Amino acid sequence: MTAQIIDGKSIANSIRDKITIAVSKRENAGFTTPGLATVLVGNDPPSQTHVRNKIKTCEKLGIRSFSYMLPEETSQETLEKLVRDLNGNPLVHGILVQLPLPVHLDTYRILSLVDPKKDVDGIHPVNAGLISRKESNPWFIPCTPAGILYLIQTVITDISGLEAVVIGRSAIVGMPTALLLCRHDATVTICHSKTIRLPEICRRADIVVAAVGQKNMVKGDWIKPGAIVIDVGINYVPDETDPRGYHITGDTDFNQIIEVAKAITPVPGGVGPMTIAMLMQNTLTAAVRNS
Repeated sequence: MTAQIIDGKSIANSIRDKITIAVSKRENAGFTTPGLATVLVGNDPPSQTHVRNKIKTCEKLGIRSFSYMLPEETSQETLEKLVRDLNGNPLVHGILVQLPLPVHLDTYRILSLVDPKKDVDGIHPVNAGLISRKESNPWFIPCTPAGILYLIQTVITDISGLEAVVIGRSAIVGMPTALLLCRHDATVTICHSKTIRLPEICRRADIVVAAVGQKNMVKGDWIKPGAIVIDVGINYVPDETDPRGYHITGDTDFNQIIEVAKAITPVPGGVGPMTIAMLMQNTLTAAVRNS
């Protein structure tokens, strides 16, 4: 068996094309252009790259971008005031505070100040809580978990009754992914790097989501034949043969798993493009709700 490679880049491009059309139709109908505010504090290189990519994507899709790049020493009071101002700005439909924030800032308080109706990253405590209640609907689903579910459903539309293992328990990816799969009636086990008998647990799963942040951790003999494997990991490995000085690998041993699984996402080109596509979709959704 050779697994289907789930082309996240191609799928994300299809979503982006639909967003572009929807944004154009809104403008032609006289509605406000969707607006996304990105807030970056400090000089963290990966964060700078992520924000640049989001700004560029906004420009390509016709979404209005409001970019705020603040110095490392920005005070709690200054950042709180900016968030409140963005909450009250009718041209801003979505607010994204890029994480991680510098250590002197209270991340939880900052995220809590964002209007849940503008929390297009889906990580406000209200939205994080609502995702755990099946009878309730959060304003937004976190972008990476939403992208993960979308990719899984390109392979199998109905995951009810399937056994899923999520390796990783972060508040941004692991936990909300597990809750989202539960909302779609999968039977979910949450694991992490210290889980005892982790390979044995994974071998039961119809769906494995690897989001633990350890390169090539999940091996081919961990995977049940015919399972769907979603690799969320982004690990930078020194590589003198690469012009960048490094190459990127995921949390799974791709070359082993491709011989066992039904489908697998590559790294790069799998989950990553979907995260930004879902962010743009959430921004459009926020604008439509505000119409």
